[in-house]
Amino acid sequence: MDKSYKFGISRCGLLMLVIAWGTFSGCSKNFLNRQPLGQYTTGNYPYPKGQGPFDQYIFAAYASLRTYQCTGFGYIGAVSIRSDDADKGSTPADGAVQIQMDNFPVMPDNSLCNDLWTGYYAAINNCNIVLHQVAIDSTHASEAVKMEAEAEARFLRGYDYFMLVRLFGNIPLIDSVSSSISASNIPQSPSSVIYAFIKEDLQFAAAHLPLQWPDQYIGRATSGAANGMLAKVYLYEKKWQQAMATADIVINSGVYNLNTPYDQIFTEAGENGSGSVFEIQAYADANHKEDVNYGGCQYAELQGVRGSSWDNLGWGFNDPSMQLVNAYEPGDPRESSTILFCPGTQPTRYGELFPAEPNPRYNMKVYTDPAWRKKVGDQFGWWWNVRILRYSDVLLMYAEAANETGQTDDALGALEQVRNRARNGNPNILPEITTQNQDALRHAIWHERRIELAMEGERFFDIVRWGIADSCEHADGKMNFEAARDGLLPVPQQQIDLSKGVLKQNPGY
Repeated sequence: MDKSYKFGISRCGLLMLVIAWGTFSGCSKNFLNRQPLGQYTTGNYPYPKGQGPFDQYIFAAYASLRTYQCTGFGYIGAVSIRSDDADKGSTPADGAVQIQMDNFPVMPDNSLCNDLWTGYYAAINNCNIVLHQVAIDSTHASEAVKMEAEAEARFLRGYDYFMLVRLFGNIPLIDSVSSSISASNIPQSPSSVIYAFIKEDLQFAAAHLPLQWPDQYIGRATSGAANGMLAKVYLYEKKWQQAMATADIVINSGVYNLNTPYDQIFTEAGENGSGSVFEIQAYADANHKEDVNYGGCQYAELQGVRGSSWDNLGWGFNDPSMQLVNAYEPGDPRESSTILFCPGTQPTRYGELFPAEPNPRYNMKVYTDPAWRKKVGDQFGWWWNVRILRYSDVLLMYAEAANETGQTDDALGALEQVRNRARNGNPNILPEITTQNQDALRHAIWHERRIELAMEGERFFDIVRWGIADSCEHADGKMNFEAARDGLLPVPQQQIDLSKGVLKQNPGY
């Protein structure tokens, strides 16, 4: 499938916003010829056939997720560098705010916290704009069109709030268009209230979004994405039966599978593949190399190898830790698809052999194809999609929930699907897990989540919800970590000051 379809989004015909998320699965594309999404053309004014009058607002909600505030240093630091799977990277003195994410505590005046807070509330406001436009509709759109637009907005808003509640705990709840996207003048709601609100949004989205979109609409949310995210919300609440049942809806949908080899998932050709439930979409070309307004996303550049010539692919932050290296079972091929060792002992999938670099390890899951670098004329991967939810994650959620409810065989079956794909036909590695002991199986599933989803933004949240963050972080040498304080980020001091005391700081800060 080619990303050449251009979605109309502006009545003036000049504004371009790029769709931020991709959830369509099982497609093939000519990646070196793909074009940006969200561009307005004379051929699709006022909006393309098959779309509706709310799309210009929906696309703005999608686009906000690829901004620096939502997928830049704050995101990478909060979901990965804070965990035992990653080190800050770059150089020892580089990045004072990132150092706090690695060594703790993160201070209330840390600019990355403020980026995350304002970025996700801006995204929420864009979702609320969609809902407002649907409510005041003067275009006489059909009820089906309005329902689908509402569902897309509520899916995105549910994800935005899920990120915020996991990052900050008690947060303001805003369900209408706000002139102050910082939410600085609204009291915080308990996290339980936020979780209930998230579930309502995702349940509505799951009920009213399509199972799949036509090929030209790659990038739009599906019912599978909504159910997958809802299953994860239930998992965090330890509502095991609901988590298992909701994950099972995704599994039985027939849309997703593990047919894409693991070493191809994190390539340009692997974007939006058969195991992708949703991704943040990005785009760059020779005329727009590093342009967030055209669809670019800085996520890959911030983590790319910090070299000096052809090997200069980025800033070198968020490097895999030795704790992660040591966690792999012997012969697990997922290691080489996750960790790029420098100097390299064997060429990459593209035949490149890395010399010694400032750091011995980098994130292989943001490693770009040299053909793309040549075509764009840029080393830094602003075209790189951010994988947010994969089918293997859904299977492991199902396995975890099944084990917690005593349904051992179901848990083992889902776990084996993931390990079988990783095995890649080699019967001598990754032996099948057969234990009937609940605690042993629990730890096997925890291990599999760590390895399968390494460097994908799950590990920190997982160890916090499992109650093992203190021991994991201390084993990684992050001795300043205190779960009672550092499981949540501080509420940004800038926002507390703007609120004149309405917002309250998290415990321990």
